[in-house]
Parts: sequence; structure tokens; C-alpha cells
Amino acid sequence: MFKLILAPLLAAATLIAPVASPAAAQNLFAPVATVDSSVVTEFEVQQRVRFLQVLNASGATREAAIKSLIDERLRAQAIRDAGLQLGEDSINTALEEFAGRANLSRAEFVKALGQAGVAEETYRDFVLNGVAWRDLIRARYGNRVQVTEAEIDRALSTQGSGGSNIRVLVSEIIIPAPPPQAERVAALAEQIAKSTSVAEFSSYASRYSATATRGAGGRLPWQSLGNLPPSLQPLILSLAPGEVTQPLNIPNAVALFQLRDIEETGVPQKEYAAIEYAAYYMAGGRSDATLQQAARLKAQVDVCDDLYAFAKGQPESVLDREVRTPAELPRDFAIELGKLDPGEVSTALTRSDGQALVFLMMCGRTAAQNAEVSREEVAASIRQRRLSGFADSLLAELHADARISRK
Repeated sequence: MFKLILAPLLAAATLIAPVASPAAAQNLFAPVATVDSSVVTEFEVQQRVRFLQVLNASGATREAAIKSLIDERLRAQAIRDAGLQLGEDSINTALEEFAGRANLSRAEFVKALGQAGVAEETYRDFVLNGVAWRDLIRARYGNRVQVTEAEIDRALSTQGSGGSNIRVLVSEIIIPAPPPQAERVAALAEQIAKSTSVAEFSSYASRYSATATRGAGGRLPWQSLGNLPPSLQPLILSLAPGEVTQPLNIPNAVALFQLRDIEETGVPQKEYAAIEYAAYYMAGGRSDATLQQAARLKAQVDVCDDLYAFAKGQPESVLDREVRTPAELPRDFAIELGKLDPGEVSTALTRSDGQALVFLMMCGRTAAQNAEVSREEVAASIRQRRLSGFADSLLAELHADARISRK
């Protein structure tokens, strides 16, 4: 895959645009961000952007690079705290395997990166942090991820164009949890997770949820299981009617879901290869003024293209237009987008520690042809999704506990 990408990019490596201002370039080791006592430097940011550009990775921007490096600092500290160290064989295998994706040896890959201005340490740090984090998640949560034969049967029934569809009745609660309130909200979420009835859960939703379903006690209508985020589907399938998921950490919020009912239909399961959405970030968070502004905007837009007129003249960062596979969607975006048809909008989410309201709009879905899979592949997929969910939750906790500053 990478080999097809590397050749033209390496040939044009000297044409890749600079990622820092001339002033910043004069001090490559100036701090760009700090994570507790660890510093992210300008040199690292420039290297990460260049590395992502060479790999033709989506989101090869300065902002994405800084976020990635901050996440890696948090992961690295958790790995050190756990006393986890990669052996030399594991290190060599990981680096060779990554280079092998480009049909290159490790030495050839390092040489190719060097021609594009990417240091070997950048490649090494990127790969090994990911491998060690994966090992940590497996060691920490592996025993908690058990896939039953019944779950595999249910998952298989949603595969293939001729399979039956599973649809579910779910209730939701999403509680805003900006840093000053995170501890209080976490305690409340643990209490809600112990709900034993639909009425009790709905009462909590009416009092605390920030979603549009608050007035209905958090109750969502029947929906296809396939419309739920991939990481959430196995969690819902593992519930009996009336049971509630454990609290799920999402940016600036905590989410809980209750299964009310489940049924199979003869309608083929729809699967999607890509989800296109737009996210317009509005200053003010969930203040009354910003929510009123969002309501007015909602009445003026019909399709995602309409948002460009409202974002005109503002920094590019206020509007994201993305096309991603369902598995690549941020968990909170996936939850909200799963409820929306093209042209519909959610204002349940925030970013920037609650200071920016997300005006999230569904642009469209691209259907994918179903493919047959083995029981082993289904089990592995369910297991990986659950581990990914644990990984996302742990990283969110690390963010909440760390002192992070941007320069």
C-alpha cells in the first residue's frame, strides 16, 4: 500500500510545504505543548506532519500532529507506570512489519523516509508507542473481553445481503462533563449505570442528559443495530432488556445506554463503507446564547455545503468536513451521526473542554456490499472493538487527569 504512495511523494519531498513559521523554524526545540512534565517540541511537530504526509495519511495537519503527540505522551506515561517494556525482538518485529506494509525492508524504509526529511526516531517513536499501547490494553483488559457463541451468532446474522437485520430499542443519556465537573459526573454516571428499570433510567435522562431525546426520557425509536457506532454494537448486544452499559467516556461528556428491546427482521442489514459529515464549532459551549444561535443556524441550512457560507471569514479550524469509515469516527460523533439522516443536525456535543459547541451535520453515507466472514473473524472483530472502547476510555481518563497546556 505505502509503496504506491511513497514513490511520488518522495520524488516531490522537497516541495512539501513548511509546517511552521520562519520564527518557529529558528528554534526547533521550542515547546509547543506540555503534558505534565513532558514537553512536545516544534521539531517533533514538524517531523510528525512530514511523516504523515509521506504516508499520505488523512489529517496530516499541524493541529492533528500536536494532538497525536500529546496522546502519545499520555500513553507513554501509562506504559511506564505499568512497568511495560518491549523486548528487542518485539521492537525489531514491529518496525520490520510496519516497513513491510510498503513492501520495503526496515533499512529501505528508513532510507526512503530520510530522503523525505523524516528522522528514523520519528518513525520508531510512532510505531513503538502504538505497539506498546496495544500490549498495555490487552494486558489490562484482555480478561474482560469474552465473546460468546451467541454473540457471534447475532453478529453473523447482520452480515451479508441475505442475512436478517437486528434492530434495537435503546435509551441514551449523555451528560456534559467539562474538567471542573468530571469527578462529580463520573460518580453520577456510576449511579445511573445501576438502574434496573426503564422508568428509572428515563428519569435520570430527563434530569441530566444533554441530547435532543431528553424530553422523551432518553428514549430513541427502533433503529438498525448497524446504525450504531461499531464500538457500541457489541456492548448493546451483550445487554439484556433493561440493562445499562457501563459509563463510556467521550470528549467532555459521559454516555450511558439502556437496551429496552431487541428483535430480528427479514430486512437485509445495511452496511456503510464511509460516513460524510460536517462539524461546525461554535464558541460559547452549551450556553443559552450559543444554543439559540445553533437553533437559528439549523433553520437556515439544508445540506452540509450551506455551512461554508457561515464559516466564511473565520479560521479554517471552525469547520471540519470529513469522510471516514464507521470505525474511524470519534465515538461521540458516531453515536450522534447514527441517529441522523442526511441534512439532520445534532448539537449534543462539545469540544475544547466544553467551550465550543459542535454543530454536527450528517452529509451522507456510502453503502458497502456485504462480505462473508468466518466465525473467527467475527469474534476477533468483536474483541477488537471492545478493546478499542477500553482504550478510548482509558485515554480520555488520562487526558482528564493530566496537566496539558498549549503554547
